[in-house]
Amino acid sequence: MPIKPTKKEPVQKAKGMHDILPKEYLLRKKFVEKAAAIAFFYGFKPVRTPILEKEELFTTTLGETTDIVEKEMYNLKTKGGDKLVLRPEGTAPMTRLYIEHGLHTKPQPVMLYYEGSFFRHENPQKGRRREFEQLGLEILGETDPITDATIIKTFLVILEEAAGLKPITLRINSVGCKNCRKAYLKELTTYLRKKSSYLCKNCNRRIKTNPLRILDCKEESCAKIKEEAPQIINYLCDPCKNHFKETLEVLDSSEIPYYIDHYLVRGLDYYSRTAFELTIEDDSLVLVGGGRYDSLAKMLGGKDIPAVGAALGVDRVIEKMKEKGKDDLEKKKPKVFFIQLGNEAKFKSLKILEILRKAKIPVRHSLTKNSMRGQLNLAGKTKAPYALIFGQKESLDNSIIVKNVETASQETVPLSNLAEYLKKKL
Repeated sequence: MPIKPTKKEPVQKAKGMHDILPKEYLLRKKFVEKAAAIAFFYGFKPVRTPILEKEELFTTTLGETTDIVEKEMYNLKTKGGDKLVLRPEGTAPMTRLYIEHGLHTKPQPVMLYYEGSFFRHENPQKGRRREFEQLGLEILGETDPITDATIIKTFLVILEEAAGLKPITLRINSVGCKNCRKAYLKELTTYLRKKSSYLCKNCNRRIKTNPLRILDCKEESCAKIKEEAPQIINYLCDPCKNHFKETLEVLDSSEIPYYIDHYLVRGLDYYSRTAFELTIEDDSLVLVGGGRYDSLAKMLGGKDIPAVGAALGVDRVIEKMKEKGKDDLEKKKPKVFFIQLGNEAKFKSLKILEILRKAKIPVRHSLTKNSMRGQLNLAGKTKAPYALIFGQKESLDNSIIVKNVETASQETVPLSNLAEYLKKKL
């Protein structure tokens, strides 16, 4: 008896990746374009870094004990033996770009923005995919707290005006510098060791490797423990204390409301001083996260370069826009619907569409349909005020029928005069 072939399952997208269909693609494009215009107004210039970077760029800057380096990076080895990764975040590549292209020799500060895909091999969940899109702002070469506030203000405007999301909650803290953080980490470690039986498995391991990361843990048991943990603000050195004070003063003067979260930290080793997050209302999903990273450049073999930046999760913002009904697209309504009849007319149809494109006249068509009725039905759905009818006779005469849909009146117009005729009518 012949063996029946097994039915082959259709190939689907890889886990944690995301197909973007036309409506969402246009929504993303519109949001990113508005966000970029706002960033440009505030002085940020666009740059782009490669999706593939050297592995050492991230193992050096993010910290060997971070989740990203330990288990989330997509690693590959080239035929020549180079170790590369799909970029998991944008700040380290931007700092590399700044150093490699000698931007430190330009007038300071240098203000840059970027947008693109990033990759982390983590468990997909709401607001978290393995491929995710970010829009980032960075200011390099300046310590003045006005730069911290500029990043925050620009992202607030982007969320409120480009995405239509409000009210936005700003949570802010200072994580100090490598000098004043030593005493704090010692006190924090002592406290956490006493509470180790209540901590999750990962956080018990972090007590030795990176105790600050425990304050960023989302496990319920760990969240309760941090409520009584020592506050880093009590351990800040005078320069860090003054920097934080001035940052808050700028926010106050700019009438930007904020909430000081004494346990807010950023999960990467290169952060220092200011750390902040932006969420919508009381939602826990972080839409923007960032802070200052004054020692990152030195980790890459350069000298200390003061810098501050943040990244916005485009995927998360788009989801929030959908939830809040902010995803309506202002579509350009077609002014004309093009109808073709017969092969002679169909073969010349692209020539007609090109006339309309150059004249910037919005048009809809259905070149694959042959019947007059089918095309007229589609024309009615678009509510275009005019229909263009191009048949065999018109094809031979190099003319076209322009029909007013509302009055049913029509006129035959030479193709050479079509654009001018429609512009007058429209």
